[in-house]
Amino acid sequence: MIDLTLNEATLASAATVAKDRGIRIPTFAMMRNPALIPDDVKAALGQVGLWDLDPLNLYRITWHNEPVVDGGGFGDVNYVEWPSSLTGVDARIFSVVGKWFPTGAHKVGAAFGCLAPRLVTGQFDPASQKAVWPSTGNYCRGGAFDSNLLGCESIAILPEGMSRERFTWLEGVADEIIKTPGSESNVKEIFDKCNELRASGQDLVIFNQFDEFGNYLWHYSVTGPAVEEVIQKIAGEGDRFRGWAVTTGSAGTIAAGDYLKQRYPGSVVAAGEAIQCPTILENGFGEHRIEGIGDKHIPWVHNVKNTDMAIGVDDEAAMSITRLFNEPAGLEYLAAAGVDDATIGHLNLLGISGVANLLFAIKMAKHYEMTSKDIVATVATDSMEMYGSRLLELTEDRGGFDATDAAVAYERYLMGAGLDHIQELGYYDRKRVHNLKYYTWVEQQGKTYEEIQAQWYDDDYWTSIQRMADPIDELITAFNERVEA
Repeated sequence: MIDLTLNEATLASAATVAKDRGIRIPTFAMMRNPALIPDDVKAALGQVGLWDLDPLNLYRITWHNEPVVDGGGFGDVNYVEWPSSLTGVDARIFSVVGKWFPTGAHKVGAAFGCLAPRLVTGQFDPASQKAVWPSTGNYCRGGAFDSNLLGCESIAILPEGMSRERFTWLEGVADEIIKTPGSESNVKEIFDKCNELRASGQDLVIFNQFDEFGNYLWHYSVTGPAVEEVIQKIAGEGDRFRGWAVTTGSAGTIAAGDYLKQRYPGSVVAAGEAIQCPTILENGFGEHRIEGIGDKHIPWVHNVKNTDMAIGVDDEAAMSITRLFNEPAGLEYLAAAGVDDATIGHLNLLGISGVANLLFAIKMAKHYEMTSKDIVATVATDSMEMYGSRLLELTEDRGGFDATDAAVAYERYLMGAGLDHIQELGYYDRKRVHNLKYYTWVEQQGKTYEEIQAQWYDDDYWTSIQRMADPIDELITAFNERVEA
């Protein structure tokens, strides 16, 4: 759970750091609704770039940022609705867009959700402790960003096989970068490094997104309402919200589905994964190329009991469509296929996992035979800014991307997305998936048998976490008052 016990001595030190650096902390309520942000902060943000290492950018941890690089204000939630000419289905599919967060990915919000409760309770002292951010990519970037604003030392941990852009950016922000063996699917190696650091005697705090409920809470409290705003904006008479389809990753983003199912009973939450590593579909394992989605374990913060279906996609589909969406021949082919210019202009808002998420949403729509009255939501975690090197590598490996390649990618992988690798999860299917947590978290990472049982059998376990945003906001407000005193 999220521990809100106060440590007064450390809290005083943390407040002193914040005061010296001119830091105020936004509340969850402000991240949901930027109208609540103080007017002086809004005015000052007019002189701050979106990626600047400026404490004011904590207030830009929201889906509502104006989509500009410098000096933007706040507006509607950033999203793109994808036309049938692109998706091949009648259902209305949209992606909320992560590019317009600081660092260019919404994971900076998950990092804040883990950091803020520790900071405002005095359980983390930025004056003396290092912040450790284990990740398969964007989360450690968000954590390093938040740490830099606080002036505390940070350690970013991520697999050595992640994209070059991630490491290049981290070199200017994090104090230390630890590259663990493997790539996307090698999460245990990250946990092993965390355990090694714990035993090293260093004064540090590990913010593990895979078991920190601040990750779950941020997405439940901020991403869920953002998706709901888009639904309310685009839904016409008789339209209905049918589902939330996302990769599981650290199981933060999928938590928005818990919020959406409460608001839209009967909607479906789908967990997506690569078929090369079918952890949910087959209790399987393997390697794949869809960066940032995590594998070979079930995160502690995943409310599996609320997950209705599992969907697999071939990582080759994600990579081929990524080329289709970004290579000149691909864009020309899409235009000839009837995709409008505005949509083509938005395709670079989808990173590799965003492309996979779009495929999961398409497969959900096909599986349930959805019509033009049905709405499906997904997320573009980051944009192609993080993957230019992958396009170059694909060109070096395979040669240029021409019209024939574009036709294959469009017809086979986009229009041809089928009903393979889909499983609706019944009660015992979900319990099977939940039980996989035991091997990672109870046997290896020190969680208790009693808590893994409570996650499944105690109806209040997850709702009690969902209710913690307001108490944390009260502590944030008190922290800010202490800083300003």
